[in-house]
Amino acid sequence: MNSFELNKIMGAVLGTCLALLAINIAAGAVFTQHKPEKPGFDIAVKEEAPGGGAAKPEKSEPIEVLLAAASAEKGQAVAKQCGACHTFEKGGANKVGPNLYGIVGDEKGHGRNGFNFSAAMKAKGGKWTFDDLNQFLTNPKGFVPGTAMGFAGIQRDGARADLIAYLNTLSDSPQPLPKAADAGAKPADAKPADAKPADAKPK
Repeated sequence: MNSFELNKIMGAVLGTCLALLAINIAAGAVFTQHKPEKPGFDIAVKEEAPGGGAAKPEKSEPIEVLLAAASAEKGQAVAKQCGACHTFEKGGANKVGPNLYGIVGDEKGHGRNGFNFSAAMKAKGGKWTFDDLNQFLTNPKGFVPGTAMGFAGIQRDGARADLIAYLNTLSDSPQPLPKAADAGAKPADAKPADAKPADAKPK
């Protein structure tokens, strides 16, 4: 084999290598995956205090006060984060969690189209009042220890009240909203702090 034939073979090999390299670079540019700025879904997690342990949430307003300014329309948007586990339409199928149509005023741990509730929820008993829903949505495992609901809770008062107002509209007979005045009502026999005894004489 003369040098000319050898050069032709080496040139073919080198050309093939260069072609493969160019294809590899082009494919990398076309199919490169771009990582999102925030990977995955946002999941509500309780904040921890600087010294360890869960941070104590600020004292929230009574649900009567919160509902007075709540928006069911905004609550429908809040409910979207619950859509992975719940359905909301009448007669909707159960998912990981039960269908929530008619939940306000319904019995805890029963019904819901045969949903298999946890033993803790069944034992809780009573009906889902506005206040109970408020406490449960704030801290599910705190309100029903042992519940199978793996949601950390909604910490913002406004968002939680909006969601409860929306859930109340999902009913054939929505419950009347409690009046904000009832939350701050004083007992009938309460006396003002500066009230004077009946037998007190002015000086």
